[in-house]
Amino acid sequence: MTDSSLEELEHHEAAEHAAHAAEDKDPLLQQVTFTIAVLAVAAAIAASFETTEGDAAIGAKNDAVLVQDQATDQWSFANSKSLRKKVYEIAGDSNAAKAPAYAKSAAKESADEDKAKASAQSFESRRDAYLAQGERHEQRHGRLTVASTLLHMAIAIATLAIILHKRWPWLTALTLSGAGVLAGIWAYL
Repeated sequence: MTDSSLEELEHHEAAEHAAHAAEDKDPLLQQVTFTIAVLAVAAAIAASFETTEGDAAIGAKNDAVLVQDQATDQWSFANSKSLRKKVYEIAGDSNAAKAPAYAKSAAKESADEDKAKASAQSFESRRDAYLAQGERHEQRHGRLTVASTLLHMAIAIATLAIILHKRWPWLTALTLSGAGVLAGIWAYL
Protein backbone atom coordinates (compact mmCIF):
# COMPACT_ATOMS: atom_id res chain seq x y z
CA MET A 1 0.00 0.00 0.00
CA THR A 2 1.37 3.39 -0.95
CA ASP A 3 0.77 6.66 0.81
CA SER A 4 0.24 8.69 -2.36
CA SER A 5 -0.29 8.38 -6.09
CA LEU A 6 3.11 10.01 -6.59
CA GLU A 7 4.80 7.15 -4.72
CA GLU A 8 2.78 4.65 -6.75
CA LEU A 9 3.94 6.32 -9.96
CA GLU A 10 7.55 6.31 -8.71
CA HIS A 11 7.41 2.56 -8.02
CA HIS A 12 5.77 1.90 -11.41
CA GLU A 13 8.44 3.92 -13.21
CA ALA A 14 11.22 2.14 -11.35
CA ALA A 15 9.66 -1.20 -12.29
CA GLU A 16 9.59 -0.19 -15.96
CA HIS A 17 13.27 0.69 -15.87
CA ALA A 18 13.97 -2.57 -14.10
CA ALA A 19 12.08 -4.56 -16.76
CA HIS A 20 14.11 -2.93 -19.52
CA ALA A 21 17.31 -3.64 -17.62
CA ALA A 22 16.35 -7.27 -17.16
CA GLU A 23 16.27 -7.68 -20.94
CA ASP A 24 19.86 -6.43 -21.05
CA LYS A 25 22.60 -8.82 -19.98
CA ASP A 26 24.68 -6.05 -18.40
CA PRO A 27 25.64 -7.23 -14.85
CA LEU A 28 25.42 -3.67 -13.48
CA LEU A 29 21.88 -3.32 -14.76
CA GLN A 30 20.90 -6.66 -13.28
CA GLN A 31 22.40 -5.66 -9.91
CA VAL A 32 20.62 -2.32 -10.01
CA THR A 33 17.35 -3.99 -10.98
CA PHE A 34 17.62 -6.36 -8.04
CA THR A 35 18.57 -3.47 -5.74
CA ILE A 36 15.51 -1.47 -6.85
CA ALA A 37 13.23 -4.42 -6.15
CA VAL A 38 14.68 -4.88 -2.65
CA LEU A 39 14.51 -1.14 -1.98
CA ALA A 40 10.87 -0.99 -3.09
CA VAL A 41 10.00 -3.69 -0.56
CA ALA A 42 12.03 -2.00 2.19
CA ALA A 43 10.41 1.37 1.42
CA ALA A 44 6.94 -0.18 1.55
CA ILE A 45 7.71 -1.80 4.91
CA ALA A 46 9.13 1.45 6.32
CA ALA A 47 6.09 3.39 5.08
CA SER A 48 3.77 0.82 6.65
CA PHE A 49 5.56 1.03 10.01
CA GLU A 50 5.54 4.82 9.72
CA THR A 51 1.76 4.84 9.26
CA THR A 52 1.29 2.37 12.11
CA GLU A 53 3.39 4.48 14.49
CA GLY A 54 1.55 7.67 13.48
CA ASP A 55 -1.79 5.99 14.15
CA ALA A 56 -0.55 4.65 17.48
CA ALA A 57 0.63 8.13 18.51
CA ILE A 58 -2.79 9.60 17.75
CA GLY A 59 -4.54 6.75 19.57
CA ALA A 60 -2.39 7.09 22.69
CA LYS A 61 -2.92 10.85 22.83
CA ASN A 62 -6.68 10.40 22.39
CA ASP A 63 -6.65 7.91 25.26
CA ALA A 64 -4.75 10.47 27.36
CA VAL A 65 -7.44 13.08 26.68
CA LEU A 66 -10.23 10.67 27.63
CA VAL A 67 -8.50 9.64 30.86
CA GLN A 68 -7.80 13.31 31.68
CA ASP A 69 -11.55 13.95 31.34
CA GLN A 70 -12.18 11.17 33.86
CA ALA A 71 -9.56 12.68 36.20
CA THR A 72 -11.22 16.09 35.87
CA ASP A 73 -14.59 14.54 36.73
CA GLN A 74 -13.09 12.93 39.84
CA TRP A 75 -11.46 16.20 40.93
CA SER A 76 -14.82 17.94 40.53
CA PHE A 77 -16.48 15.20 42.55
CA ALA A 78 -13.79 15.55 45.26
CA ASN A 79 -14.36 19.31 45.37
CA SER A 80 -18.11 18.83 45.77
CA LYS A 81 -17.47 16.37 48.62
CA SER A 82 -15.12 18.89 50.23
CA LEU A 83 -17.78 21.58 50.04
CA ARG A 84 -20.40 19.26 51.51
CA LYS A 85 -17.99 18.35 54.33
CA LYS A 86 -17.50 22.05 55.12
CA VAL A 87 -21.25 22.61 55.15
CA TYR A 88 -21.70 19.75 57.65
CA GLU A 89 -18.85 21.10 59.79
CA ILE A 90 -20.41 24.59 59.85
CA ALA A 91 -23.81 23.10 60.61
CA GLY A 92 -22.30 21.09 63.48
CA ASP A 93 -20.66 24.21 64.90
CA SER A 94 -23.95 26.11 64.83
CA ASN A 95 -26.19 23.34 66.23
CA ALA A 96 -24.66 21.48 69.20
CA ALA A 97 -27.64 19.12 69.52
CA LYS A 98 -27.13 17.73 66.00
CA ALA A 99 -23.33 18.08 66.04
CA PRO A 100 -22.66 14.28 66.28
CA ALA A 101 -24.88 13.56 63.26
CA TYR A 102 -23.27 16.39 61.30
CA ALA A 103 -19.79 15.16 62.28
CA LYS A 104 -20.70 11.67 61.04
CA SER A 105 -21.92 13.11 57.72
CA ALA A 106 -18.78 15.28 57.46
CA ALA A 107 -16.61 12.19 58.04
CA LYS A 108 -18.46 10.30 55.27
CA GLU A 109 -18.00 13.24 52.89
CA SER A 110 -14.30 13.38 53.82
CA ALA A 111 -13.89 9.65 53.08
CA ASP A 112 -15.67 10.08 49.73
CA GLU A 113 -13.45 13.08 48.98
CA ASP A 114 -10.31 11.02 49.69
CA LYS A 115 -11.55 8.21 47.41
CA ALA A 116 -12.30 10.69 44.62
CA LYS A 117 -8.85 12.28 44.98
CA ALA A 118 -7.19 8.86 44.82
CA SER A 119 -9.24 7.99 41.77
CA ALA A 120 -8.33 11.30 40.09
CA GLN A 121 -4.64 10.72 40.79
CA SER A 122 -4.93 7.20 39.36
CA PHE A 123 -6.50 8.60 36.18
CA GLU A 124 -3.71 11.20 35.98
CA SER A 125 -1.09 8.44 36.25
CA ARG A 126 -2.79 6.62 33.38
CA ARG A 127 -2.89 9.89 31.41
CA ASP A 128 0.83 10.37 31.92
CA ALA A 129 1.50 6.80 30.74
CA TYR A 130 -0.59 7.36 27.59
CA LEU A 131 1.22 10.64 26.90
CA ALA A 132 4.60 8.94 27.26
CA GLN A 133 3.45 6.15 24.97
CA GLY A 134 2.23 8.72 22.43
CA GLU A 135 5.57 10.51 22.53
CA ARG A 136 7.41 7.22 21.88
CA HIS A 137 5.19 6.48 18.88
CA GLU A 138 5.58 10.04 17.61
CA GLN A 139 9.36 9.81 17.85
CA ARG A 140 9.35 6.49 15.99
CA HIS A 141 7.05 7.98 13.35
CA GLY A 142 9.51 10.80 12.73
CA ARG A 143 12.47 8.46 12.44
CA LEU A 144 10.55 6.13 10.13
CA THR A 145 9.65 9.12 7.96
CA VAL A 146 13.36 9.76 7.53
CA ALA A 147 13.98 6.07 6.79
CA SER A 148 11.18 5.93 4.24
CA THR A 149 12.35 9.13 2.55
CA LEU A 150 15.93 7.87 2.28
CA LEU A 151 14.74 4.58 0.78
CA HIS A 152 12.57 6.38 -1.77
CA MET A 153 15.48 8.63 -2.68
CA ALA A 154 17.66 5.54 -3.09
CA ILE A 155 15.13 4.03 -5.52
CA ALA A 156 15.12 7.19 -7.61
CA ILE A 157 18.91 7.43 -7.64
CA ALA A 158 19.34 3.73 -8.44
CA THR A 159 17.07 4.27 -11.43
CA LEU A 160 19.60 6.82 -12.67
CA ALA A 161 22.19 4.04 -12.86
CA ILE A 162 19.95 2.28 -15.38
CA ILE A 163 19.29 5.42 -17.38
CA LEU A 164 22.90 6.64 -17.38
CA HIS A 165 24.53 3.19 -17.47
CA LYS A 166 26.87 4.38 -14.71
CA ARG A 167 27.87 2.68 -11.43
CA TRP A 168 28.09 5.79 -9.18
CA PRO A 169 24.30 6.35 -8.89
CA TRP A 170 23.90 2.73 -7.81
CA LEU A 171 26.63 3.08 -5.17
CA THR A 172 25.04 6.31 -3.98
CA ALA A 173 21.69 4.51 -3.77
CA LEU A 174 23.26 1.72 -1.72
CA THR A 175 24.70 4.30 0.68
CA LEU A 176 21.34 6.05 1.02
CA SER A 177 19.54 2.75 1.49
CA GLY A 178 22.00 1.79 4.24
CA ALA A 179 21.27 5.10 5.96
CA GLY A 180 17.54 4.46 5.51
CA VAL A 181 17.77 1.01 7.07
CA LEU A 182 19.80 2.41 9.97
CA ALA A 183 17.18 5.15 10.49
CA GLY A 184 14.47 2.48 10.53
CA ILE A 185 16.36 0.45 13.12
CA TRP A 186 17.07 3.61 15.14
CA ALA A 187 13.31 4.21 15.34
CA TYR A 188 12.99 1.18 17.62
CA LEU A 189 16.09 1.65 19.75
